[in-house]
Amino acid sequence: MRPTHLVPSLAVAMALAACSGEPASAPASADTAAAAPASASAHSFSPELSKDDFAEMVKTLSSDEFEGRAPGAPGGEKTVEYIKAQYERIGLEPGGENGTFFQTVPMVETTADESTVLRLDVAGKQSELAFGTDMVIGTRTGEAEIKVADSDLVFVGYGVDAPELGWNDYAGLDVKGKTVVMLVNDPGFHAKDASLFEGERMTYYGRWTYKFEEAARKGAAAALIIHDTAGAAYGWDVVKNSWSGPQFDLRASDDPEPRLPAQGWLTGEAAKQLFADAGQDLDALYVAANQRGFKAVPLDARVSFDLDSTSRESSSRNVVGILRGSEAPDEAVVYMGHWDHLGKHEGEGDTIYNGAVDNATGIAGIIEIAEKFKADGPPKRSVAFIAVTLEESGLLGSKYQVAHPAFPLEKTVGVVNLDAMSVAGPARDMVVTGLGNSQLEDILKTYTDAQGRTLVMEGNPAGGFYFRSDHFNYAKAGVPALYAKGGDDLVEGGKEAGAAYAKRYTDVAYHKPADEFDPAWNLDGVIQDLEALYGVGRTLADDGGWPNWYEGNAFKAARDGMRAAK
Repeated sequence: MRPTHLVPSLAVAMALAACSGEPASAPASADTAAAAPASASAHSFSPELSKDDFAEMVKTLSSDEFEGRAPGAPGGEKTVEYIKAQYERIGLEPGGENGTFFQTVPMVETTADESTVLRLDVAGKQSELAFGTDMVIGTRTGEAEIKVADSDLVFVGYGVDAPELGWNDYAGLDVKGKTVVMLVNDPGFHAKDASLFEGERMTYYGRWTYKFEEAARKGAAAALIIHDTAGAAYGWDVVKNSWSGPQFDLRASDDPEPRLPAQGWLTGEAAKQLFADAGQDLDALYVAANQRGFKAVPLDARVSFDLDSTSRESSSRNVVGILRGSEAPDEAVVYMGHWDHLGKHEGEGDTIYNGAVDNATGIAGIIEIAEKFKADGPPKRSVAFIAVTLEESGLLGSKYQVAHPAFPLEKTVGVVNLDAMSVAGPARDMVVTGLGNSQLEDILKTYTDAQGRTLVMEGNPAGGFYFRSDHFNYAKAGVPALYAKGGDDLVEGGKEAGAAYAKRYTDVAYHKPADEFDPAWNLDGVIQDLEALYGVGRTLADDGGWPNWYEGNAFKAARDGMRAAK
């Protein structure tokens, strides 16, 4: 998220919507899923944290054989069977349903017709916007046909209603039946105004998920977000790749969040032309939308479209392994990472989105940590190792797990998330995404201090990375959650080398087929990171403490309430 990669300060979002893949005609079952490849079984694993073991797992999970690990597709089924085999090899107990390692996550798979166009009538001028080139659009309703005719377009700034901050872009506005157009990120971001929200640091109000949910609550017929690379923290190619092909959602019965009939994105260029044709200056509206008291601007424009989609209900699976505690087995520490990626697309050339960094590294990481826990002797509390699905579709597998947890949330001590680990080599720092959130950081600091490293905030706080990976669902529920990885002040080359490496990954590989395993990676930093993150979990498992959120954190009240009620 969704999404960063190896050097978080310049990373891109991990959890952008819409995992894309080429599904099977029907979900593969455990009986039909292919066994783990021979290359995995031929490797001799060490009980200690090992670069060779880590590399072997990443290489296997990101191989073409796994077809980009799309949920519901043969490659996805091969993935969960491979993770299960690793858990069994280590000696973890099943933590899923009916004595298995699997938790079934029901999902709806929807594929929009990419010949869909948006037909615009702007001040009497007729034009069309093409899918992929000018816009992307889809539906989360599961309906085969969505028709919108002559829906008035309204610019609603950032699409935020935050009463606690005295901000409401919908004030005095009825958007029922209308199509709202909004900016990505938060008020204050483009103006670099620290007095608005959290200035350049994205809050949850800046996430595309929130914006669509709020538009649905207001009764809009559709919603379109205007893309800009700085505000989104990723380019248009990421939006296009992620919204093309099958889109996955939880069933409406499993997800209480409101849903729009249709939602999507506009390119900055298409939006600028639309606003100009409607007699508006988009650049000026960027400035206006960052002012307190901003009022929505109706556009002299209407949109119509016929959105045809195919959909089917299927399922994917989380994989849950448990190392049972010796003294407090009903209390648990959670390590997690997402196993899914974007699958494969039709076309010429390399069409497989292998997802080596994103997130074969995180899955290899939690398996390595599980093996070390097993080798070092039983923890006092239980430790759960959860590989979740559907992260690329909006953190859906973790959302389902939090609603149906392996351990009650009030008995969950803390969560450590591994998502897109750094393969850039050892660093002098370790980035804590959302630094300043919880006392888990104090525990981490004892281990990084011993390594001679410092804890730093992500260098691009506007990206809102804390809200874009699976730990966030635990955080929203109140459970302290840590998302940390290797930094960008590299031992070899310093910050300049780290920034160059980050840019190269972002430009070349993120959510693209080029995210492939590279035997030339420097994995010394990975082992350093795994040692520190293992230390956090071992402390949580053995010291009997209950770390909390820091005072003033929005999630603290939920944690305090669950602990008081237990």
